[in-house]
Amino acid sequence: MKSTIKLLLLSLVITAASCKNGNTKYDATGTFEADEIIVSAEATGKIMRLNVEEGATLIKDSVVGNIDPSAIELQKEQAASSVDAITQKTNDALPQINILQAQMVAQTRQIAVQEEQLKTLQKEQARFTNLVNAGASPVKQLDDITGQINVLQQQILASRSQLAVLQSQVKSQRQSVAIQNRGILSEKNPMEKKVAQIQDQLNKTNIVNPVTGTVLTKYADANEFTNTGKAIYKIADLSTMKLRAYITGDQLAQVKLHQQVKVLVDDGKGKYKELPGIITWISDKAEFTPKTIQTKEERANLVYAIKINVKNDGYLKIGMYGEVKF
Repeated sequence: MKSTIKLLLLSLVITAASCKNGNTKYDATGTFEADEIIVSAEATGKIMRLNVEEGATLIKDSVVGNIDPSAIELQKEQAASSVDAITQKTNDALPQINILQAQMVAQTRQIAVQEEQLKTLQKEQARFTNLVNAGASPVKQLDDITGQINVLQQQILASRSQLAVLQSQVKSQRQSVAIQNRGILSEKNPMEKKVAQIQDQLNKTNIVNPVTGTVLTKYADANEFTNTGKAIYKIADLSTMKLRAYITGDQLAQVKLHQQVKVLVDDGKGKYKELPGIITWISDKAEFTPKTIQTKEERANLVYAIKINVKNDGYLKIGMYGEVKF
């Protein structure tokens, strides 16, 4: 079958080449085509809505339908609940720390009172020292005050030591809770990623149109069951059509990429409509190659495919015949 098609192409191109010598209006012939995209389902389930009709123009990124998301929504709710449960397992160090900090405040105030008492006793000590030196007071009173000062200094040292212990306990409590929570929260990150993954699946229940174009074929309808990867509709951007034409080996030297050409199509009134086109692709190998090439005439039997972009004013259709003039 392929050999038959190649022979037909060869016949057409050779005929066109020979007609060229007979003052034909064109140098090559071919048919128009477009880049067709098949939009497939990205989720499995019942199609709840599908606003797609053959011949309709759809805008890029528009949501044209959706697949039943109920099962995926339940999965997301379950995963989100697991994340909340993990968060509730975390320990809060604040209540215990508040108790310790209250004790620290009380201890600090006690130290302040003791230091004021120490200052008072130290003044009394200085006064009795002068009285003893002057012989106006017995030594025992000075010794009693000195003893009270020593006891109070020891109490202040003990209070400061207790304050340091409380500060250490606050720090230790924070670190202990942080370590416990780190182990709990290590389970949270994977679960949050699972929620994000399910949300991505949920987003894919929306049928999003990938390009601005015209619907060529519709493969499914609302209320039908579909599977991931199953075709829903086919769409193509018909604003620019591609004319796939064929040239002979002799003509290959006459064309180059981005070359502007004239494209002729039948206007239905026995005349031709002329449109501008640009060559965007030239095949690097022949569509048909004879077994042996010995003469220049045989090289003319080589057929090469080219593609020409043509702006479509709505007149051009896929499969329409077109002629090219270089």
